[in-house]
Amino acid sequence: MTIAADFYDEQDSVFCSKRVCVMDAAGHLGSALVHSLLLRGYTVHAAFQNHDEMQCFKRKYGCGNVDDSKSKKLICFHADPLDYHSIVDALKGCCGLFYSFEAPSDYPTYDELMGEMEVRAAHNVMEACAQTDTLNKVVFTSSATAVLWGTRKRDQHDTPVASHSDSYVDERDWTDINFCKKYKLWHGLSKTQAEKAAWALAMDREVSMVSINAGLLIHPDLNIREPYLKGAAEMYEDGVFVAVDLKFLVDAHICAFEDVSSYGRYLCFNRVINTSKDATTLANMLLPPSASSETQSLEDDIVYEQRISNKKLNKLMLGFDTGLDVQVN
Repeated sequence: MTIAADFYDEQDSVFCSKRVCVMDAAGHLGSALVHSLLLRGYTVHAAFQNHDEMQCFKRKYGCGNVDDSKSKKLICFHADPLDYHSIVDALKGCCGLFYSFEAPSDYPTYDELMGEMEVRAAHNVMEACAQTDTLNKVVFTSSATAVLWGTRKRDQHDTPVASHSDSYVDERDWTDINFCKKYKLWHGLSKTQAEKAAWALAMDREVSMVSINAGLLIHPDLNIREPYLKGAAEMYEDGVFVAVDLKFLVDAHICAFEDVSSYGRYLCFNRVINTSKDATTLANMLLPPSASSETQSLEDDIVYEQRISNKKLNKLMLGFDTGLDVQVN
């Protein structure tokens, strides 16, 4: 069942050029996107798969407060990514969708079953997009782990190379699914399969889509159990361990949506973790104080060459204006 604020005027749906949907709006990225989009003047359909999280969000933003111009542009929906019809309801009248998969609260661990769930969710979302006549573009949040595992390497002249030396990866590369299965890299497997499913359906149903392949998202709740971190030591030594600040990730999503020239996949990161100092800083964020103090013994002169490129996104975001000095939490 769709739950929307009472002030939602169905006639407004014809004016969809500034009406977008954010799904799932409960996560760090989703809630920050809602905040920034509201400040940019969008009407936002915030879609949640968890009722409790939706109610908490509505209280936080004063959803339904007729005296608050920002909250009047916020409409909250319950939308289960495994329930096609609830997604269709949330998308009604929207010209765009920002989609990021959030693991169910009762199933927070990535494994093979999570991968199957994420693929089904991606299929449902893209099918719902294909059935929404007003929809012009989808910004699909994927991961750098769908790019970097077991991939083909190139040198600086874009020539395929057999050795690891002087090679790099970018958004043209796809993670090797069999490699992930062999080493139980379930996060990379899930993100790769879900993104491939989304691209296949987008091309088949002629849905305009771009994907943002994000590095490790830096946020206050980050801890050592983060699924992205499986294989962190190998990513670090290979020079492909990347992270992204929340504000930068939000800006990348909005830029990709608003820029008519955006296309395909975009690797998104603004931090490269390739020195012992970087590794120590991250470890101190991930581990409790008693454990993180032990990381200070790391040598200071270890530097691994960066072997991952995000120049496509950097080019797209040249001159991008947030329009406001927005702080996201």
